[in-house]
Amino acid sequence: MNEAQPGLAPDDPDPDAEPAVELEVDGEVFEVVYSHTRGSSYAWLIGPNTGYGFGSSGPRPPSLDDHREAIRVFLAQIDPETGFIGPD
Repeated sequence: MNEAQPGLAPDDPDPDAEPAVELEVDGEVFEVVYSHTRGSSYAWLIGPNTGYGFGSSGPRPPSLDDHREAIRVFLAQIDPETGFIGPD
């Protein structure tokens, strides 16, 4: 199994993906795409590193509250000086 890496996403289109939605969380805007085969992908649209983001998967489709929580966890890891996940 491949390990998740922030900022990387598959290049090939996913036929199982639902339409992308924009979600604002704590003043930050993310594009969220959910796929039944690949899970969720999150791209940070207005962050210091446009498009930087992360992915997640789980046993069921996430709710909007699940998406918001995942984004908050991601943002809590961001180094404010670099705009990337810090070394800790």
